[in-house]
Amino acid sequence: MARRFKHSQYPKIFNPLYPNNLTLSLKKQHVIMIAILFERVLMESVLNFLTNINVIFTLLGYLIGGIPFGYALMKIFYGMDITKIGSGGIGATNVLRALQSKGVSNAKQMALLVLILDLFKGMFAVSLSKLFGLDYSLQWMVAIASILGHCYSPFLNFNGGKGVSTIMGSVVLLIPIESLIGLVVWFFVGKVLKISSLASILGVGTATVLIFFVPYMHIPDSVNILKEVGTQTPMVLIFIFTLIKHAGNIFNLLAGKEKKIL
Repeated sequence: MARRFKHSQYPKIFNPLYPNNLTLSLKKQHVIMIAILFERVLMESVLNFLTNINVIFTLLGYLIGGIPFGYALMKIFYGMDITKIGSGGIGATNVLRALQSKGVSNAKQMALLVLILDLFKGMFAVSLSKLFGLDYSLQWMVAIASILGHCYSPFLNFNGGKGVSTIMGSVVLLIPIESLIGLVVWFFVGKVLKISSLASILGVGTATVLIFFVPYMHIPDSVNILKEVGTQTPMVLIFIFTLIKHAGNIFNLLAGKEKKIL
């Protein structure tokens, strides 16, 4: 007949994790084993998360969007820290104002270069997600990540710009008709009224309004947000984010104090 041990008489078990304590109780052994198992499961979950292609491309989109072209060009060519000048934004408008205030002759050309680069990085992030065959809804996630990257750049202690150039660049491959019309409105208002914030809001706003009409036209499903996502929510959220980023400008516009670009 097998011998029964009382709880206090369980044999002591050696654990290599504790070479200086060879007499751990069975209860402590169980706790250690559970802790080790939990650690392994946690590590496996983290690795699975980090190696998920959707997560990888979302993070990649954020990092690409976070490249601070305005900051880098101002530092390299003019020795200026754009984050400490004017509004502190790293976009084309603040670059233009900063250079014009210093009497730089090619201020408009440099601002245009920054605008194009900021637009291109959003486009590049989304084009990568398309190239690798990510689902259309996940391409929107990459677009939003690139916009957040520009506005909260990991390379500038999570500071950045207002994101309109990157917004237009990232969504132009997702909703091309709406985006191109929005770009025309953005350019026209900026050129005629010379108020950057108003041009930005109306440009993104136009694209947002159009997504409630264009998807019902005869367009390919691949660029139809209703067919692919089933909702206009991603673009609506982007527009709301644009309004939040321009809250100060909106108050200035209502008060008639918003500065014009020359």
